[in-house]
Order: sequence, then C-alpha cells, then structure tokens
Amino acid sequence: MAKPRVGVYPGTFDPITNGHMDIVLRATRLVDHLVVGVARNAGKGPIFTMEERVAIVQEELIAHHDELSSKVVVQPFDNLLMHFAMSVGASVIIRGLRAVSDFEYEFQMAGMNARLNPKIETAFLMATDRYQFISSRFVKEIGILGGEISHFVSPRVADHLRRRFADNHKASVQE
Repeated sequence: MAKPRVGVYPGTFDPITNGHMDIVLRATRLVDHLVVGVARNAGKGPIFTMEERVAIVQEELIAHHDELSSKVVVQPFDNLLMHFAMSVGASVIIRGLRAVSDFEYEFQMAGMNARLNPKIETAFLMATDRYQFISSRFVKEIGILGGEISHFVSPRVADHLRRRFADNHKASVQE
C-alpha cells in the first residue's frame, strides 16, 4: 500500500482570500492530506494574530466541510518552511501563483527549498483567472479605506475584517 501523499500549503493568510481557498480546494486533488500552514511572519505586520488567523482559516475549511473535512488540517508554524514540511511528513509544498511577478520570487524559494531538502517537491498552482488579482494586502488596503471587500473574501472573513477595522478605528480615535 502506498504511503499517503502529504502536502503543505503555507502562507500568512492575513486574511485568507477566495484565491487562497481556490488553491486549497484544487490542492486536495493532488494530495491525500493537506496541511494549511499558517506562518507567523511578523515581518509582514499582520492585522490578525497567529491564533486568530488559524481560527479564521479553520472557519473557512468548516464552511467547505463536505469537501475538506477529512483531507485538510490547519497548523501554525514559526520555523523554516522546510522544517515544518518535514515535521508533518510532507512530500510536496503547494504554492499559488497569481501573475508572472510572483514567479521569480517563488522560483527562487523553490530552489532554496530544494537545496535544503531535495526529497520535498514544490508544486505551483496558477490562480484561477477570476482570482489572479486578489492579494491579502490589497484586501486589507481596500477594507481599511472603507471599500467593498465582499468580492475578494468570504462573508465570514469580511465580517472579521470589518470588526478589526472598526476596533482599530476606535483605538485611533481614543488616542
């Protein structure tokens, strides 16, 4: 009997977008078990804590429970991606590409990861055309400025973002 193929889909997921969920759904066709790795990545200045991001990603997976419940888990990590992948027994790292501009960075990252552990492959999934322009950074910028974000994230994620932006607005007014 063949060993189950485990994949890791890493990201900051601040917030998780419809594009991210599209990659999750499509990645489950390539692997037997998918670990969505939520990276600490404090350098990106996330608006949600690691614990909040893990919970939000889990909410999104629960909303797709029929398709994902037995195949996908969410785990936080704050170490080297390759170390995390090895710790969960992954044989493949899933990366999403939106545009040509993503490719250069991802290509370099895949090369470095291959040097760290040549037994773990990197698989690139092109974003579906309707999600190619979505980025967490743009979603946050649009939301902070009061723009409509419901086209880019699920209603659940939009609610989390609206509450966070309202909390941040209240905090800045009180200062």
